[in-house]
Amino acid sequence: MQNLNLTKGTVPNLTRLDNRTLLPFDVKRIYYLYGIPENQDRGAHAHKELFQLLLAASGSFKVELGDGSNKKKFFLNNPSNGLLIVPGIWRNLMEFSFGSVALVLASEYYIEDDYIRSYDEF
Repeated sequence: MQNLNLTKGTVPNLTRLDNRTLLPFDVKRIYYLYGIPENQDRGAHAHKELFQLLLAASGSFKVELGDGSNKKKFFLNNPSNGLLIVPGIWRNLMEFSFGSVALVLASEYYIEDDYIRSYDEF
């Protein structure tokens, strides 16, 4: 878990993401979540091998991360700040503001076997 400030350089309101430069992995998949109803959580899983960079492209939301012993909450509300989530970390996204967009850059293509969907199994 690492909070990354992605604003580099002198151009305001421009954020760049380069494979293996600002990101510690090559991006193989990009997806985004939007239109999340109030009081609905998303995520609630972990990955065995996948690295992710999570950004609030618009609006805001909270992310609770845990390693099985400790939990920590992060508030994402700025597209120039991202949350790097490493394998073996449980994540839960919550408290989405109206119109928020969660952008995810992933190190691997979708592989169902990489997901841990049961907290008991985690």
